[in-house]
Amino acid sequence: MVSIASPTLWLVFFGIVLIMLAIDLFLVGGGKAHKVSLREAATWSVIWVTVSMAFATGLWFYLDAEQGRALANAKTLEFVTGYLIEKSLAVDNVFVWLMIFSYFAVPAELQKRVLIYGVLGAIIMRTIMIFAGVWLIQRFDWILYVFGAFLVFSGIKMWLFAEASPDLSKNAALLWLRKHLRLTDELDGEKFTVIKPHKKTGKLVRYGTPLLLVLILVEITDLIFAVDSIPAIFAISTDPFIVLTSNIFAILGLRAMYFLLADFADRFSLLNYGLALVLIFVGCKMLLLDIFHIPVYISLPVVACFIGGSIWLSLRKAKLEASKHSAS
Repeated sequence: MVSIASPTLWLVFFGIVLIMLAIDLFLVGGGKAHKVSLREAATWSVIWVTVSMAFATGLWFYLDAEQGRALANAKTLEFVTGYLIEKSLAVDNVFVWLMIFSYFAVPAELQKRVLIYGVLGAIIMRTIMIFAGVWLIQRFDWILYVFGAFLVFSGIKMWLFAEASPDLSKNAALLWLRKHLRLTDELDGEKFTVIKPHKKTGKLVRYGTPLLLVLILVEITDLIFAVDSIPAIFAISTDPFIVLTSNIFAILGLRAMYFLLADFADRFSLLNYGLALVLIFVGCKMLLLDIFHIPVYISLPVVACFIGGSIWLSLRKAKLEASKHSAS
């Protein structure tokens, strides 16, 4: 599989990721637990997007100098489109996190610690899944049609169940974890585990706290959503460098996005319909690969219109409902 990646590009990418992770972990995420304010979340959301777009700009200049403007334009557009798709699909992930935190009544000041480890786990899982996907595509090019059919199916399913509210108390993973792990009933600050006497033997043993359950569910949730989002980016590019970088840069800003959107989740009631259309569109793009090629410069505005349109309609709907409520 042809890739634009060079040792220089990989070093720059991993260097930026490590530096930003260090800042996020030790400067932003470190220290005493506190509730992340809307202003702090908005500031860091802007920083993450700015860093991502700065990387895209740097990528364009590097490719323009090394391999020509045509390739620079094409690959940078692929990166931005992949980034937008991943960022958009991640919003649904964020809303599920909100449901998990609400179910376990996790205070806002403790959520940050869970999401730090959640994002780190997501980066590791997605890196493995992306390279596994690249390996499959290299050996079985027909796998793209499987990805396409799966995305269309996922999109239709999301559309049909866009307004459904899952019952977490009946979640199979949660029921299994509660059955097989030693768990306490109450939170103990930011601790994922505690040592306390066994209920029957009295011996000191390690118990998991509800925060550990939350962390595991957050990781499982990201794994499930990655099954949709990673094939979607393969519809835009099969270059492993573009797929990985666009995905990881989008994931890096997930924690800030969560705290930014947590208080406004109910205002985006129609967003799932837009996300469903994105999945159906990129799935069809894959299925029609040998019949009709949809260029990236068309894919980008189409995806932006689906997401932007669903957000605008959601806000419009919320405003109309608020005005009706105040009038009554």
